[in-house]
Amino acid sequence: METMGRHVISELWGCDYKKLNDIEGIERTFVQAALKSGAEVREVAFHKFAPHGVSGVVIISESHLTIHSFPEHGYASIDVYTCGNLDPNIAADYIAEALGAQTRENMELPRGMGPVQVKPSQVKIL
Repeated sequence: METMGRHVISELWGCDYKKLNDIEGIERTFVQAALKSGAEVREVAFHKFAPHGVSGVVIISESHLTIHSFPEHGYASIDVYTCGNLDPNIAADYIAEALGAQTRENMELPRGMGPVQVKPSQVKIL
């Protein structure tokens, strides 16, 4: 059975505080990441928390990109889920670089193939 999609879960550490707290910058980064991966952007929704942090989603025809940022910890959790022939790693790599991540862990899961079984070889520390 072919996969219905590819889902990259990315843990970003050592990110720039200002970038993680900048809602407009994060929104631009995520839209650009979606476009770089070849996705078609449908909707964009981001929220700024007080005193810090941003959560948001870019809905694409092929699925979605999301973020929850914790600037006070230099941390962001990222999801990039694409269906079809798009490579979610293109968007995930762009986002990590744009946010200045010093360390990241990526896990890619095939979606739609039955029960998810994560193997140690699927987790990459970059």
